[in-house]
Amino acid sequence: MAKKFACKDIGMSCGFEARAVDEAELMKKIAAHAKKDHNMSNIDQATMAKIKTAIKDS
Repeated sequence: MAKKFACKDIGMSCGFEARAVDEAELMKKIAAHAKKDHNMSNIDQATMAKIKTAIKDS
């Protein structure tokens, strides 16, 4: 099932939203966005837990 994520759902103030065919593809998009727009070369465990909780079925 397709998945979606929005930064606002974890308290970030940017307008990033992404959709993908599955969670693995979505995580690639989230990681690329985090690196480019939030200057996060690594996503810490606490943030990763928030991301996983915020991923919804699309």
